[in-house]
Amino acid sequence: MNGIKIKPVKTPPEFTAEVPGSKSIMNRALLLAALSENDTLLHGTVYSSDTEVFVNALKTLGYRMEPDKENHTTLIGKRIPLERVKNAEINVGSAGTAARFLTAMLALSGGSFYMDSSEQMKSRPMKPLLEALELLGARIGYRGKPYCFPFYLAGYTERDIKEVPLNIDQSSQFLSALLMTGVTRKNKFMIRLTGNRTAKSYVEITEQMMESFGVTIRKKSDCLYEVPASRCLQRKEYRIEPDISSACYFYALAALTGGSVTVRNVSRKSMQGDIRFVALLEQMGCTVDERPEGLNVTGPENGEMNGVDIDMSDFSDQTMTLAAMAPFLKGKTVIRNVGHIRGQESDRLSAVSSELNRLGIEVTESENGLVIVPGEIKPAKIRTYEDHRMAMAFSLIGCMREGIEILDPDCCKKTFPKYFEILGNAVSIKAHIRKSR
Repeated sequence: MNGIKIKPVKTPPEFTAEVPGSKSIMNRALLLAALSENDTLLHGTVYSSDTEVFVNALKTLGYRMEPDKENHTTLIGKRIPLERVKNAEINVGSAGTAARFLTAMLALSGGSFYMDSSEQMKSRPMKPLLEALELLGARIGYRGKPYCFPFYLAGYTERDIKEVPLNIDQSSQFLSALLMTGVTRKNKFMIRLTGNRTAKSYVEITEQMMESFGVTIRKKSDCLYEVPASRCLQRKEYRIEPDISSACYFYALAALTGGSVTVRNVSRKSMQGDIRFVALLEQMGCTVDERPEGLNVTGPENGEMNGVDIDMSDFSDQTMTLAAMAPFLKGKTVIRNVGHIRGQESDRLSAVSSELNRLGIEVTESENGLVIVPGEIKPAKIRTYEDHRMAMAFSLIGCMREGIEILDPDCCKKTFPKYFEILGNAVSIKAHIRKSR
């Protein structure tokens, strides 16, 4: 298996980086544009394995797609009559967001489709969404294990359902999918959340983006949403924000080293929940400045910071970033209420615990979180579990200590294909990052 060996930075780095557009925002923009009554031009589009799954699916369905990779734009043709599509085959690969969004869109369209995925995606949660779609009138035929890929979407007959129960403990994407696609129905309905987790940052992104496309969702309470009927989505142009999740790895490096990093076009006003990680770094002693070119984070002198006790339920993609920082902090770090990340690209809590243990760090893993005690890092080859965030987060440890090799760095193609190239160029360690077998 290919690996990348990383040697530590010798002086606090100072650099400006540019990260891809947000995958989460782009996938929502692709869905909203596909449901729109006019052509939509997206600016700031990101081309990664995840987003290309969505783009290729829309091409397969017959949409006019005009990507311009040089200028980071994508034109999506206006809505097509999907109810006329018969027996189209869609493979969502390992793209969880595309899997949930496309399934909801096609299940409520009235056409017939065969939906398949990678082996990894076949084990990821889908049941709450599929049950809700069946309740709304979708006909679904499972080829293997019920409520898992692969399956047939064999038509749709709208049912006049007043309220749909939905559990989003495993993924808030279930709710986002129903909110965006549900407005195409002839009858309005309510979505009532039934689990322990209420929707926050990612669903707020969905709501804000729907409003920018001309549709407002009425939120009756933290657990009750009203989805209006027969709404027309439309917007001629939409700009995608830079991916805050990706920016945070560079900000964390600044924090650990006492360096200074600016990420272009990032703002405190970002609607992405991971911007809260920047606020956490500020609480830990970093300085955060809005600059004309983007948001800057400067770490405290020598990177000296205390461990924290933090609920990360609303910016859980940064669990691994904080976990990679924890060995270098003073005192233990406690991460709470992130049990849902066990059902993402990997069982992320187990993966983090295993790899920190491999490095000699004491970790206590619970069902919903981690307790990490700082300690001396020993050399190790870090397994990444086909999970891009494992690779990017644990690269931070390689920038701090000798002997760290990141296995399967190509998994970063999912969202940030040039991550290691940009990291190497940015901190002047290009010669120190090399592939091995």
